[in-house]
Amino acid sequence: MTNTETERKVETAQTAALQLAQLSDEQRRTALLDVADALEARTDEILAANERDVEAAEELLADGEYTRAFVDRLTLSVSKVESIAEMVRSVADQDDPLEKTLEARRLDEGLELYKVAVPIGVVGAVFESRPDALVQIAALGLKSGNAVILKGGSEALHSNRTLFEIITDATADVPDGWAQQIEAREDVDTLLEMDNAVDLLMPRGSSSFVSYIQDNTSIPVLGHTEGVCHVYVDADANLEMAEDIAYDAKVQYPAVCNAIETLLVHEDVAETFLPAIVDRYEAADVEIRGDEATREFVDVEAATDADWDTEYGDLIVSARVVDSLGTACNHITTHGSKHTESIVTEDADRAETFMRSLDSASVFHNASTRFADGYRYGLGAEVGISTGKIHARGPVGLEGLTTYKYHLEGDGHLVATYAGEDAKPYRHEEFDGEWMPGRLAGE
Repeated sequence: MTNTETERKVETAQTAALQLAQLSDEQRRTALLDVADALEARTDEILAANERDVEAAEELLADGEYTRAFVDRLTLSVSKVESIAEMVRSVADQDDPLEKTLEARRLDEGLELYKVAVPIGVVGAVFESRPDALVQIAALGLKSGNAVILKGGSEALHSNRTLFEIITDATADVPDGWAQQIEAREDVDTLLEMDNAVDLLMPRGSSSFVSYIQDNTSIPVLGHTEGVCHVYVDADANLEMAEDIAYDAKVQYPAVCNAIETLLVHEDVAETFLPAIVDRYEAADVEIRGDEATREFVDVEAATDADWDTEYGDLIVSARVVDSLGTACNHITTHGSKHTESIVTEDADRAETFMRSLDSASVFHNASTRFADGYRYGLGAEVGISTGKIHARGPVGLEGLTTYKYHLEGDGHLVATYAGEDAKPYRHEEFDGEWMPGRLAGE
């Protein structure tokens, strides 16, 4: 595919976005349910394509280029396809994020201003490894009325092609071109230059990958460069609970960005807690790297300064013993990536202090960091997780794919009426009203 072809695809998506925004929620919902049914009906095709990708990945795993966690993220199964289809249905059943009146203000009698939720427009998503990401992003884009440009990683080439074909086949009644797929690195470079047509970029992948996207475009980027997440076991923690949370947060799915990379333990419970969690970690083949204080209680590898800033994405965890809640918060502020942090404690005041002190997108009390996920938050799914502060934070679902515009309903009103010596004053009254197309002010 040439760069000219990429430009054509983006421009087609731009045209489709205007038409897509005019579809009713029922039309968008029906299309998504059709996608879910098609995914299940064509499961064999999906798995056959995925098998080709996994076979190639296994060869690179044997050569040391991929990790087992990376290959696991790539691999699909019958149950995984079923869960992807259920995710699409979950998105379909979410409340319509569009045409909601966010604010209503009466400027004067018969002159009413409405702030209304609308789609962003064209969203470019560049992602690695997990083929289910393509379906998540497409489903959220369709439900929120956004056209999508999808670029998956080469490691999932055959899986992504098949999934994209199924999605577009199942949405024949949706404006043509609402979803576009690009594949080559040069196509991404072209995409990054099209700030006149692409409204938002959502990169998902390694920190170096996301940084590349951020550094090479003037298009707004919503994403995170790293997922350096923490669990802090406080002096007043229920240690059995803390052990379960620390284990789940690392082992349940180590390759994702909301898995912890560092475990912080208060010195008052370190002697009891560390041997127990290390035993469980080692039974799950987790490599533990500890600071000097940690290694006084358990026999583990020595942590280096670099470990505190590393997103392993694998069965590796660093551990540090701290002398206070303040020290734990300072460590997270210094080394964290503003993604997700959790405190395990029975002391509500310390939990509140922890959650107020940190500037991460998600902060938890007595819960695994693995809950930082769009589906688990009830968003249906997510296009990614944002650690920035502009527009959206944390798991980005339907609401994060909308913006707003102002609709003003008048009846021949003129600015001149409100200017000069005899100017009429504005009322500027908030009121409980909803904007509807074709509405006449005051009705």
